Formats: sequence, C-alpha cells, structure tokens
Amino acid sequence: MLEIAEDLHRWTEEGQDFAVATVVATGGSAPRGPGAALAVDSEGTVIGSVSGGCVEGAVYELCVQALKDGETHCERFGYSDEDAFAVGLTCGGTIDIMVTPVRADGQERAVLRSVLWAAFTGEPAALARVTRGPADLLGKAVLVRPDGSYEGSLGGHQELDRTAATQARAMLDGGRTGTVELSEDGSHCPGGLTLLVELSLPAPRMIVFGAIDFAAALVRVGKFLGYHVTVCDARPVFATQARFPEADKVVVDWPHRYLQRTATDARTVLCVLTHDAKFDIPLLTEALRLPVAYVGAMGSHRTHEDRDRRLREEGVSERDLTRLRSPIGLDLGARTPEETALSIAAEIVAMRRGGTGVPLTGSSMPIHRSMDRLVLAATA
Repeated sequence: MLEIAEDLHRWTEEGQDFAVATVVATGGSAPRGPGAALAVDSEGTVIGSVSGGCVEGAVYELCVQALKDGETHCERFGYSDEDAFAVGLTCGGTIDIMVTPVRADGQERAVLRSVLWAAFTGEPAALARVTRGPADLLGKAVLVRPDGSYEGSLGGHQELDRTAATQARAMLDGGRTGTVELSEDGSHCPGGLTLLVELSLPAPRMIVFGAIDFAAALVRVGKFLGYHVTVCDARPVFATQARFPEADKVVVDWPHRYLQRTATDARTVLCVLTHDAKFDIPLLTEALRLPVAYVGAMGSHRTHEDRDRRLREEGVSERDLTRLRSPIGLDLGARTPEETALSIAAEIVAMRRGGTGVPLTGSSMPIHRSMDRLVLAATA
C-alpha cells in the first residue's frame, strides 16, 4: 500500500472515502509481491496495480463493494483452464487480496494518516495489519516507529499490540516487508493471526564515483529505479550540479574520503566509474569492506586484472574481492553512455532480485522469483 502513499496521502487530506486492495500473499508465478496495492476513491478514480493487469477489473469491483458496505473483503485469484482469460491469473500463480474501506470518519483513519505521512516524507516506519484471523480483526493496524513506539490497535488486546510492535520493529530494522504469524494473545500459534508488515523507508542510495558522461546517464537510470543518487568526484570543474541536474547531490571530494564519512547500508549501491587507479584503488579498498548491496567498477578486462593485483597488494581479502563486479554491468553489447547505464542497472536489479541475466526465451527458470515468506515466531 505504501507504494501509492503519495496519492493516498492526498485523498486522506482531502477527506475522501476510498478502498485499498493490497496483495497480502502470493504463490507460484505471481506478477506482484506482498504490499502491491490498488485503490479506488468514492468518485471511481483508480490508482496503483495489484497484478499487472490480470485481475484489475475484478479487484476494482471489490473496492467499489467495500466502499458501499464498509466491510473488509479477502479474495484469492488463481489460474485454472476454465477461467485463465476471465479473471484468473494467466501467468499461473495465485494472489491473495485484502480490500479495506477507509472512510473519513473511520477509526483507522488516524493510523493510516500517520503512516502515509511517514511514507510521503521518507520517514522510517512499519505498518502491521491483520490479514488472516477473526473477521472483526481483519484490516486492524498498528503503526510502529524505529524506537519501538506505536499507535493504533489490533482490536484492543494490549499484549497482542506489544508483540506485533516488537516483531514489526524487527522487520523494520531488517528492511523487509513480509508476514508474521501470531496468536491473539501474542504467543506463537499456527492457527492464530497473520500480519502483513509493510515498510516506509528512505530511498536507497546510489553513489556514482566519477563525473563523466557515463555517470550522467547512470544518474537518470538510478533516479528512474527509485534511488537517491549522489555523484562524487575530486575534480571541481567536472563535479557540478549543472552537469548532473538530476542528481540529488553532487560532492567534490576524493572518492575514498567521501565514502569514509558518508552513511551507507545494506541497500546502498556503489558504482565506480573513475577509471583511474589513483582514485579506484583507495576507493575500492574501502568499498569492498562495507556491507553494501553492490560494488561495481568500470574498465576493460585488462584494467580489471591490474586493479585486482593492486587491491591484493593493499590487503583486500579473497572473500571481499569476490564481491567486486568488474567489468561493471551485464553483457548487452552496450556502446553509448545510455546503453552502458542500462547494463549497469540490469546487473544491480539481477543481484537484488536473484536474476540470472540470461534471456527468458528458452529458459526454464520462473519469470517471477518467489519471495521468501518471512514467518517470525513471536513469544509471549
């Protein structure tokens, strides 16, 4: 739901009634993962998507019905020979949808307003909602902040609320949307409740080192993929906002020195385009020791061999060297800066999603990787 937070925040501030359909579970080759959402307001306006088009019409009708009766509805859409081209998923998977009405005078409005504001402003927060359990608890939600404080309730059970907040905070710390199994009294029980925990997190960082024409193209692709993009170069004549107008930040500093003082995390991607040993070696020596998502360096195979030798001489371990993607990007036959940026972005996405980078034609691999269902055992 938080992927459409900007529009939902506007509807909330305008006092609109609306219904939100959220993917709460998937099976097989489902096109969208848990948290994907579609919403319909009282005027019939639609935003978002839950299936890439397969079942949108049926989900729209569920949202309209929820607006009329004020009830939370759960529905499973799946594949069968009879209805594959009706409302079922022609891709062969299943998706479980929960549709929740949000009315201007509803009790859940305050919690929703808070979490939408957090998502709109980029503040970290977690929204935990009941997606399986007693009918009177479906859709109940708590908003959890990084310090463990929370607002809202899963039906007035304080122990359950505290347990849900603890588990949601753990998932917020880990940076993963997923599900949690709880019992109504807060202890682990397979027949109890299921919570979907969705996260509001600041955009992940992409740091591009080297203010060259390839960097300008990569900045545009990085922004398109939702990254907060920084360009860093030690040469002030090249590292200017005028040359990189779409970058969130342009830094004039030695790359390794900037990397030492800036914040990174497990979602950060580092793209080294400096292509100069006096910049590359100190920078990569630092980068390969950080727990970041991706480290790639531009250069030919010969450049890579020289770079690899120099890094070994600097004491970089064999294990850390295996993390270096060099030459950077996938083999697309890229020539232009834009094509090269696409090949780099493709490699980043493949590593993030567990892709192989091989053509899908003739491949037996599933198109949509199944998302590991995170089930946390809660204790009383």
